[in-house]
Amino acid sequence: MTIDTNRIDPAVPPSGPGCVECDETGSWWFHLRRCAACGHVGCCDDSLNRHATAHYRSTAHRVMQSFEPGEDWFWDYGTESMAAGPRLADPQSHPVDQTVPGPAERLPTNWLDILNGRE
Repeated sequence: MTIDTNRIDPAVPPSGPGCVECDETGSWWFHLRRCAACGHVGCCDDSLNRHATAHYRSTAHRVMQSFEPGEDWFWDYGTESMAAGPRLADPQSHPVDQTVPGPAERLPTNWLDILNGRE
């Protein structure tokens, strides 16, 4: 499936190297997603706060792309499916030296237990 290009702006750069809301609150993330319409970077649904999905729900920007190094897939919340899309403005991912999950200085030692609901 191909993305409806009217729903994206390939010229908009990402909002930064990490999840906007997690950075504001001092939280941490598992993986990052980038809004293809406005560049907002949010954390994935495997993260504690699911800010990428929250961004979609609050803005109706339904297309996002992985913001992980080496990944270029898109997700369309409207069709709930993966799709192909154009190259977005650089950078294509968070810095390769940024930890996953991260950022390292905010990551609790029991992060895996937290994500698995054992904490």
